[in-house]
Amino acid sequence: MDREEILGKIQEITADRLGVDEGDVTPDASFREDLEADSLDLVELIMELEEQFGIEIPDEEAEKITTVEEA
Repeated sequence: MDREEILGKIQEITADRLGVDEGDVTPDASFREDLEADSLDLVELIMELEEQFGIEIPDEEAEKITTVEEA
């Protein structure tokens, strides 16, 4: 997967998980301010990303993720 495909998948997962329009999930969109995600939403989103991409994101790194592109 190249960077564009990864970003597209993250946008798709984010839109589905947060119940927002995929067009609103831009690379610089803030999960909290722009997409109105709360703490539980973010935890669930990180868990979904870990599952979909077969990776593990340490808690201290997950706390630093604030935008779609950072995910």
